[in-house]
Amino acid sequence: MLNIVLLEPEIPANTGNIGRTCVAAGARLHLIEPMGFRISQKEVKRAGLDYWDKLDVTVYDSYPDFLEKNPNAKIYMATTKARHTYAEVSYEEDAYIMFGKESAGIPEEILVEHEDTSIRIPMFGEIRSLNLSNSVAIVLYEALRQHDFCDLNQAGELHRLSWNEG
Repeated sequence: MLNIVLLEPEIPANTGNIGRTCVAAGARLHLIEPMGFRISQKEVKRAGLDYWDKLDVTVYDSYPDFLEKNPNAKIYMATTKARHTYAEVSYEEDAYIMFGKESAGIPEEILVEHEDTSIRIPMFGEIRSLNLSNSVAIVLYEALRQHDFCDLNQAGELHRLSWNEG
């Protein structure tokens, strides 16, 4: 199972959307405090709609707490400063993909320790970054694609077959 890690997320709607994406993808969500909101806030649950109760989510007091509780985690750091794109790496089935807070990303002192596993999403021009929930979806689904979408719903395959037969 893949793991999405949000380091100090600030915007409840982003976290709610990411939670919904994690449920759809069969991924775990890890939230590292401090957060700019409370998980109980209606904005988080509204963005996650009725999926929040199906989400496998763990909250950590701090980044050191996260590391202590996940000692062997292979962590990929999503940052605009990485030399590798998200599609150039091979994700393990239990990979942890970390995203920083919306206003500042992952702190430099953390990134320097993970230079070889830092990844970026290529962007055109002077744009600073993509929306956090969009970035999570892009990278998560690339990791799933690399594993032939694991055990995700095969309804699309059945649908394709019926279209081809008709």
